[in-house]
Amino acid sequence: MAKHAEIILDGKSYKFPLVEGSEGEIGIDISNLMEETGAVTLDFGYKNTGATKSAITFLDGDKGILRYRGYSIEDLAAKSNFLEVSYLLIFGELPTSEQLDKFSADIKNHTMVHEDIKKILDGFPSTSHPMGVLASLFCAQTAFYPESLDPNRSSELVYLSIIRSLAKMPTFAAWAYKNAVGHPVNYPDNSLNYCSRFLKMMFALPADHYEIDPVVSDALDKLLILHADHEQNCSTSTVRIVGSSKASIYSAISAGINALWGPLHGGANQEVILMLEQIKKDGGDTDKWIAKAKDKNDPFRLMGFGHRVYKNFDPRAKIIKKAADDVLEKLGVNDPTLEIAMKLEEVALRDPYFIERKLYPNVDFYSGIIYRALGIPVDMFTVMFAIGRLPGWIAQWKELRENKEPIGRPRQIYTGQNLREYVPLGKR
Repeated sequence: MAKHAEIILDGKSYKFPLVEGSEGEIGIDISNLMEETGAVTLDFGYKNTGATKSAITFLDGDKGILRYRGYSIEDLAAKSNFLEVSYLLIFGELPTSEQLDKFSADIKNHTMVHEDIKKILDGFPSTSHPMGVLASLFCAQTAFYPESLDPNRSSELVYLSIIRSLAKMPTFAAWAYKNAVGHPVNYPDNSLNYCSRFLKMMFALPADHYEIDPVVSDALDKLLILHADHEQNCSTSTVRIVGSSKASIYSAISAGINALWGPLHGGANQEVILMLEQIKKDGGDTDKWIAKAKDKNDPFRLMGFGHRVYKNFDPRAKIIKKAADDVLEKLGVNDPTLEIAMKLEEVALRDPYFIERKLYPNVDFYSGIIYRALGIPVDMFTVMFAIGRLPGWIAQWKELRENKEPIGRPRQIYTGQNLREYVPLGKR
């Protein structure tokens, strides 16, 4: 007998089927709730609402599990690379050597952007936030590739749009950075791999022989893998709901970039560095700030510790901690801010107060440290996050399209005025 949930409303019973996920999660299918009962559910922030079925990412915050298409994040970070993981997320399986070679070659063939994009870039003052520039340049592709607006686009055109998105995102991101610092842009060097190509576009100066440090490139590759998807978060849900209107992939992902821009979503690693700067400015006494964090009457909170989803150790933090250590050792960075970070990490990993509350350093803490060590400015941190999250957004947009899901249309509970008579202007 099929399992169901029962809702009793005004003494009348209604039954709704249960849906079980492949990892044993239980959902109540209320797709017909309003039709049958006239009522809607109220769930602020959609914290208890499943808006879709997805085969892309499994996340168990209580157990500290993150898997892409069934593969553990630990295995992927240790054995794979970002482009291979991107292929896995988007197409559902790890690629063969031939498939990965073609995928990589296709991306290299589309790293250049139309020269008219530079005219758009030139219109932004250097004070523009890089995320605003990135979202604008990415969305502008609808003007250069108007065929992407066709709601009945072919599978070949969908593939081309996916390739263009992955290929051009690092170019747009590096150009947004160059705009912020007032430097001339660099063009992609396709003799390099994905991460090295981006680093050169970011940091090479004119007539400068820029050497790619493999430790840095590898650390960036791991960071991108760790950020590649994270189930139905704010920006991913935004991409899906915009995509549900059959908007182009460029429009949907641009919307995701803007959602990620918000400080409650993609700005966590930025908040880590701002906190460290605050402690440094105060004299660098970490014991004082640890005490403030423990004081329940003090509004100060340690940024980059604990996670709203992971109730145990963030599995991504375990992976990126080593990369952060490798980068700091290789670069030999002498930065008081990073020294403060290391002191906070040491305390959090041994102090019973933090251990009992599971306030371990998370992926935002370590990614902030890496970006700081690489000389990436704070305003670019969320841009880096967007580069990593891109394949997840693409995969979610593609899955929504292939599942022929309906347009997103949340409901509400109206709390405004009842019907009122209009009062003419002179009688108010």
